[in-house]
Amino acid sequence: MFKWLNDQLLRMEWLSNLVKSLVEDVFGLNIQEQLGGSIHFFIYDVIKIFILLSILIFAISYIQSYFPPERTKRILGRFNGIFANVLGAAFGTVTPFCSCSSIPIFIGFTSAGLPIGVTFSFLISSPLVDIAAVILLAGIFNWKIAIAYVLVGLLLAVIGGTAISKLKLEKYVESFVFSNKIIEMEQEDLTTRDRIEFAKNQVTDIVKRVWLYILIGVGVGAAIHNWIPEPIIAAILGQDKWYSVLVATLVGIPMYADIFGTLPVAEALVGKGVGLGTALSFMMGVTTLSLPSLIMLKNIVKIELLATFVGVVTVGILIIGYTFNAIGYLFM
Repeated sequence: MFKWLNDQLLRMEWLSNLVKSLVEDVFGLNIQEQLGGSIHFFIYDVIKIFILLSILIFAISYIQSYFPPERTKRILGRFNGIFANVLGAAFGTVTPFCSCSSIPIFIGFTSAGLPIGVTFSFLISSPLVDIAAVILLAGIFNWKIAIAYVLVGLLLAVIGGTAISKLKLEKYVESFVFSNKIIEMEQEDLTTRDRIEFAKNQVTDIVKRVWLYILIGVGVGAAIHNWIPEPIIAAILGQDKWYSVLVATLVGIPMYADIFGTLPVAEALVGKGVGLGTALSFMMGVTTLSLPSLIMLKNIVKIELLATFVGVVTVGILIIGYTFNAIGYLFM
């Protein structure tokens, strides 16, 4: 029963069959050939991602309406030490934000007096480990990979935030962040209709922000899956290449895309024989260390703290990538 639900609800095999009929019966193309296969990959993945994204963001946002930022800050402010980092990382998993969108909340948390280690744990996990993305991972790959991705993502966020906290780098945060006081306001009770409206607005807002990256990501994935010969990809990112994880991580940094846009690329890379760790490293590099988010972060922290953040996260991604390449066969 679980397998049937997983195949039909997450993998949406019914949708794949519908798109196959469209491509073969209406367009007159064979999905086993390059053009037909690319069109099938593109249409199927785009519709599947948008359906799952909309449903999941709605559900997550409805739950999130019970935990506005002010309330979250009060909750996190009660804890100290590594447990606070764990909570900060966990909160990041229920905020469906890209790296740039997470930075304003990072400023708000820091202004409210939360330790920067906790806020950095949030900043790492928010774009990296997203509940909606995790379920999409399960739909594209499997639940073992999805759960493993969550665990290593949270571990990276907790260790990264803890390391920054231990180094006592508060002095490298720009002074205006601490002086940006937030007026505490009482949270009005929301009705069910208010929460539904909030969730609908969140879906609309997030879809507007990520739709282009999803189309680009699926397009790149379709090209890799059907047009780039496997030997070429293997020669650059093959599991036998020691530098594959490093290259994938560095290639991802100049890009800016939500994790939803990188998933189809990772799917295509794994389909071409690229190591699971290499594909995950690419996803992590794009979502956590994207150049636009680093430029925004540079405006609120000094270069010493920014370099520490990039260094800690990069080392963590590399370790995760090489580890998953070594044991990836356990998850496939």
